[in-house]
Amino acid sequence: MFVIGFTIRNLLIVCIVLVTIYLYWFSSIPSKTRLPSPLLQDNTMPTSLKHLKISPKEAHTATVIFLHGLGDSGHGWLPVAKMLWSSFPNVKWILPHAPIIPVSLNHGMAMPSWFDIRHLDKLDNPEHDDEQGMLETLKSVDELIQAEVDSGIPENRIVLGGFSQGGAISVLNMLTTERKLAGVMALSTWVPLSHKIAQMKSEHANDIPLFWGHGTNDPIVDYNFGQRSIDFLVQKCGYKLLPQGTTFARPGIRFESYPGMPHSSCPQEIEDLKSWLTEALK
Repeated sequence: MFVIGFTIRNLLIVCIVLVTIYLYWFSSIPSKTRLPSPLLQDNTMPTSLKHLKISPKEAHTATVIFLHGLGDSGHGWLPVAKMLWSSFPNVKWILPHAPIIPVSLNHGMAMPSWFDIRHLDKLDNPEHDDEQGMLETLKSVDELIQAEVDSGIPENRIVLGGFSQGGAISVLNMLTTERKLAGVMALSTWVPLSHKIAQMKSEHANDIPLFWGHGTNDPIVDYNFGQRSIDFLVQKCGYKLLPQGTTFARPGIRFESYPGMPHSSCPQEIEDLKSWLTEALK
């Protein structure tokens, strides 16, 4: 899983840089998708998570909340949100910023993180899960969802998603929430707290559609973690895996592999997200 000669910490730094480079490349988008400044704002809602907000071009009828990965911020996924924003005129985009906390993987030094991570090579080992940190973040994310509901957006018009660590929170929310969300997007991630899902799982969790994308050359969240996570959701949680080539189904998991993609995203994944999101918000 690891590149010879790199410490785990150095590899983490390299991959954070790779994500930044990929997303910077995404920011080279046509001028028609650049946002007028009034549409991009820092949050003013009474929630515990600071976040960026991109207002819809037209009447607000749906919301997408997307959580970044370890060491990043909502700004990191702003280029991708801008790309998708132009195709969804009625959608508000919310990009939260993780709190700054000590991270064991970073020798206890503080960095943006949704929960503590102790070992990269044991991400899907529940013995190393920061359960308390995850549950606290779930509450904060639910505040964002509730604020949207309070503003008049139904739960079934809200999509939650995330990359890497943010994706793990999104998957955990999907499995445990009592809300009937429109869907969940999980990119380059894993299923956390797998040893407790049986008692935590909500009765309608399987009704929430899931998009899962993962690169085959991911050196941080190994591709095998993604495959094992999908197997867990199908075999232990009763989810339905959609056949290859199927864009969307409710319920169902759309699992897409991206050959050669590292711990980042790529144009094809964004196009796949776009097609899935179009169906989820119909």
